[in-house]
Amino acid sequence: MPHPMPSFGSFSLLLALVLCTYTLLSGAFSLCAISTGRQLAVSPENLRETSRRAGIASFIAVSCAAFALIWAAFTNDYSVDYILHHTNRALASAYKFSALWSGQEGSLLLWAWLLAAYGFVLRLRHKVDITLSAYASTILAAVQVFFLLLLVFAAPPFAIVPGGVAPADGFGLNPLLQYPEMVIHPPMLYLGYVGFSVPFAFALGALMMRYPGEKWIHITRRWTMVTWLFLTCGICLGMHWAYAVLGWGGYWGWDPVENASFLPWLTGTAFLHSVMMQEKRGMMKVWNVWLIFTTFLLTILGTLLTRSGIVSSVHAFAQSSIGSWFTTFMIVVFIVCLFTFLYQRNHLQAENKLESLVSRESSFLFNNLILLAACFTVLWGTLFPVLSEFVQGSKVTMGPPFFNRVAVPVGLALIFLTGIGPLLSWRSTSLRSIRRNFILPCIAVLATAIVLMACGVRPWKDDDATAGIYALVCFALGAGVITAIFSEFLRGAGVIRTQTSQNLATSAITLVRRNTRRYGGYLIHFGVVVMFIGLAGSAFNQSKELEMGFGDSIQLNGYKIVCQSYSQDSNANYDTDFALLDVYHGNKKITQLTPERRFYTASQQTSTIVAIHSTLARDLYVVFMGRNPETDRPIIKVFLNPLVNWIWIGVGVIIFGTFIALVPPLKPGTRRVEVTVNSPLEPHNSPLKAPPAFAAEGGPHV
Repeated sequence: MPHPMPSFGSFSLLLALVLCTYTLLSGAFSLCAISTGRQLAVSPENLRETSRRAGIASFIAVSCAAFALIWAAFTNDYSVDYILHHTNRALASAYKFSALWSGQEGSLLLWAWLLAAYGFVLRLRHKVDITLSAYASTILAAVQVFFLLLLVFAAPPFAIVPGGVAPADGFGLNPLLQYPEMVIHPPMLYLGYVGFSVPFAFALGALMMRYPGEKWIHITRRWTMVTWLFLTCGICLGMHWAYAVLGWGGYWGWDPVENASFLPWLTGTAFLHSVMMQEKRGMMKVWNVWLIFTTFLLTILGTLLTRSGIVSSVHAFAQSSIGSWFTTFMIVVFIVCLFTFLYQRNHLQAENKLESLVSRESSFLFNNLILLAACFTVLWGTLFPVLSEFVQGSKVTMGPPFFNRVAVPVGLALIFLTGIGPLLSWRSTSLRSIRRNFILPCIAVLATAIVLMACGVRPWKDDDATAGIYALVCFALGAGVITAIFSEFLRGAGVIRTQTSQNLATSAITLVRRNTRRYGGYLIHFGVVVMFIGLAGSAFNQSKELEMGFGDSIQLNGYKIVCQSYSQDSNANYDTDFALLDVYHGNKKITQLTPERRFYTASQQTSTIVAIHSTLARDLYVVFMGRNPETDRPIIKVFLNPLVNWIWIGVGVIIFGTFIALVPPLKPGTRRVEVTVNSPLEPHNSPLKAPPAFAAEGGPHV
């Protein structure tokens, strides 16, 4: 007999839709009445408050629906069609929990729940600015209504199995998703996707009400940074999953769904940099509203690409008819944004103009242009198969070579701007300041290039000379940026040490605490550069494939991999083929690796479990490709991938830097001493001014 939970879940979604519709309509009516001065039968303030409370209640209703689906998974309720197709009895508990987002209907429910959770927090914090929060709450309710309509009418997660007879067991979870990181990666990605709805709602609401000043940016700054961090972690977890599970030796293949997550990251990064121009100089207001509008639209586009079936991807769900729903929603959102912008565009006039191309402002502008160029290129390459099929009747796919041809030079340009941006002054930078601040980074660039070439890195002699030259340039530019960042830390910490007699480490901590936003931003930049160095290592990847019997070996660049045995094993969930390989470097045995190939009984699908030996210098990456049907011996493929660990180290630094940037700085009243540091923002002969490096209200980048 089916459990009552499916009925409870369906009722909860319907109740959430009613509550969200009331939140939208009552919020809209109250705000219209307040802005126009019209009288209503109910006080506009009371109507606004009931709208807020209904929004809070909708979060509880959606939470009940999500709980009902998870409960059905853990109780093996195969009367629910979604549970039947995404779980089975032998599935581990962690993966039963992840069934919530493993299919289309469940992932939409996760989106709706996260959006309701963000709205719940916003409505609890509504007193930060009651009117602006009410606008944002109403706009979020409109987005929530769309997703709840999908869940109630187009993709119901609690649909009953046709015929009403529950099978004895389910069809199982996709083997590619049965990996620990897949319990974390999708929620992180969704937290980023959904989280951009909040700054979008505040930006659109601020524009609708002609909100004075930049307060909406200050209110949403932490929202945006946390959302950006979630999206960054989600993308990088996906990279690591692809590296550890798919068995092709890489971590980023320019897959359409990978690209879909990267697009809002690019525009969101541009927005985080661009808003500082509005805060500091009252510039780029039009840029900022359209950057956040575009970021939100790109999150919806990414959801469309994942669920409509219009692109082929290992990450995408099956072909579906809900693509038309998302297309319609995107068109409606774009029309609303465009109309609001055109109606209120006079409110977005810049207060200052660009005065010099050699200035902090110009670095922000070029940074935005490069990020948007990258976004357009990735979007064009992703959608080109769809456009070519529409025009020519046949799909023309843009592969990794197309993306790499554009993305690599763009990435190098971003590294360059990451280094020079913080060293430039606002408004204009003097020649003396340029000489003073750029000499050490330039020396680091030249010295790194010379040392690498002296050590044998001469890519022009390789088969793929272009990739190697790009990598050499990346290493050299990375050294220059790291030198510039450390120079800023050492310059400020040295002054504090002179004034307070603290040691250098304590002085550096004090420096960061006085301006967490500025120096947290430097740490994020440092992490990005470290990631780029790790990515550049792919130019020197090597691989070799061989059928191996007992005692056979593969040699690759100083490593020797010897097959000791190969066998099979089984459990309730899958059968596995594996090989036992001893790894030698020189004449010394360094580890033993066990690559696997699994066959999952319920889903009748195979999956690869890669064996990896990692060091800071390189990864030895071993894949069990299968068995030769004629000899029954395993086919082993070995990759030697340099510097991969530096990618994950860079991600860790980015996370740490973001947390530092989110911490409130020491208040001026808590400072024991005010010091002056020679900064590119102040000339050497201005000892009486407190430099911006110690200003509480922010720094150059976030």
